[in-house]
Amino acid sequence: MRSSPDPIRIDVGALVQRSVASLYAHLVTRPTGRAVRLAIETQLAEAGEPTISLIDLTEVTILDFSCADEVVAKLLQRFLGADRPRNAFFVFRGVQARHRDPMQTVLERQSLVAVAQRDDGSFELLGQASAAEREAWARIEQAGRIGAEQRATHFAGGDAQAGLEALLDRRLVFETPGTRDLVALSRLIQATA
Repeated sequence: MRSSPDPIRIDVGALVQRSVASLYAHLVTRPTGRAVRLAIETQLAEAGEPTISLIDLTEVTILDFSCADEVVAKLLQRFLGADRPRNAFFVFRGVQARHRDPMQTVLERQSLVAVAQRDDGSFELLGQASAAEREAWARIEQAGRIGAEQRATHFAGGDAQAGLEALLDRRLVFETPGTRDLVALSRLIQATA
């Protein structure tokens, strides 16, 4: 297993056009969302492991709730459990105002959280995250990387430690094998910019 994930970019707009033979990047039916999710899973199956997947929504014009459920929530659920098919992490790029409401709603309904990159390039957590999780995530995001020897300093106290453990369980931060350094997912996708 490599120490840091290989970033791959998955252009959802192009997948919609290929998967459902549409001229437009509209994600508006559950079958369309399912076809796109399966195409993403196929690309992940061919990638190295661990993998950081940049799911690019920039060219997606419309994202309805059923497609947000299929492409975002079900994708995250599939790779969260101990029985996940591979070691993958996700960042959603190009999340615009028109995508935010459907994504936020489906993530909250299923108690999920995702790392999203806004149009302005900044990163945020979408979905249902506790205050401790948001605080721990912000510390790692700001630092970019926190060495194992610095973890105790950054995450002293029960709430801070609990927030960090939740982030690791929810795959919202990467922990390097061996060294146990914490790396913000945003730093890992820089190669795919």
